Amino acid sequence: MRLRVEFTTEPFDLDEAPAHALVAREVIEAADLDAVDVGPFGNTAEGGADAVLTAVDAVLRRTLESGATRISLQLNVIGESESGTGKSGTGKSGTGEVGK
Repeated sequence: MRLRVEFTTEPFDLDEAPAHALVAREVIEAADLDAVDVGPFGNTAEGGADAVLTAVDAVLRRTLESGATRISLQLNVIGESESGTGKSGTGKSGTGEVGK
């Protein structure tokens, strides 16, 4: 199964990126994901279910430890893995095209 996660961490700081936002970027870019889009107002990543769920766990834990007071997260099933036989899902994010 393939998943897409979209998330933001708060509080926002328009002058400089807060520690929790930097940690989120570090975690998601280091994860074993197929596609990552990191932006100032949201982050999107795609990959196999295990990789995405592992990354989400790390993002939640590490950003909270780094001062996040709110994390908004959306997780979508976007299709089956190459060996899967189920239907593909849809659901483009509003944060832009996902690419690595």
